[in-house]
Amino acid sequence: MAGGLEPHLEVLRRELGGPAVLSVLVALIAVAITFLIWRFVQGRRSSRKAVLLLGLCDAGKTLLFARLLSGRYRDTQTSITDSSAVYRVSQDKSTNVTLIDLPGHESLRLQFLERFKAAARAIVFVVDSVAFQREVKDVAEFLYQVLVDSTVLRNAPALLIACNKQDVTMAKSAKLIQQQLEKELNTLRVTRSAAPSSLDGSATGGPAQLGKKGKDFDFSQLPMKVEFVECSARGSKGEEGEADLEALQKWLVKVA
Repeated sequence: MAGGLEPHLEVLRRELGGPAVLSVLVALIAVAITFLIWRFVQGRRSSRKAVLLLGLCDAGKTLLFARLLSGRYRDTQTSITDSSAVYRVSQDKSTNVTLIDLPGHESLRLQFLERFKAAARAIVFVVDSVAFQREVKDVAEFLYQVLVDSTVLRNAPALLIACNKQDVTMAKSAKLIQQQLEKELNTLRVTRSAAPSSLDGSATGGPAQLGKKGKDFDFSQLPMKVEFVECSARGSKGEEGEADLEALQKWLVKVA
């Protein structure tokens, strides 16, 4: 193959004035191809404008959604469908994302994730910091299902674990929640990888590997950037007070 191309390269060298010019031309072509690939990747990312709010029932997603949009408190109830709205992350009206609050009920959450995951620029996974110790296995199970999803892995949207209800005295810290989730996800990974195959030969528990093989799981092993923040959609003064969402709002500015 190389021998067949050599006569053509020699012709190019003579016509272009020598090997140096040809080298420059090859370099320019390489730069152009790299630029086109970069533009393609950026174009795909810019087409994903949704920030998905995920979490178990009663984690506070819907109140958080309302607070981000209006700043006001309102009574909420368990959602059975999605809610979406444009959220301006700064005074610049052109900088915005679409917030989508998805139901947290076990029978609904995966079907709604399936519907919206391809549009996700980022994911906010809301955790009830007060009930966390009791719900840690359920939280980890849902988060595991999100993290091993093929579309999520491919697109690698930014992920924020929002540790909500920090206004309550018994709330667990973001650091403790991170440590417990890493431990539970590591256990799930081991359990799922050991699951028997189904009749068609596929594993019943989904992908066998989360993170790096041979190492205990931690969030730094994922293809997306994962951050933890503490927040309170209700606020320290209840209905009359302001929510504590500053860390979440700063993160939204970064990912918009």
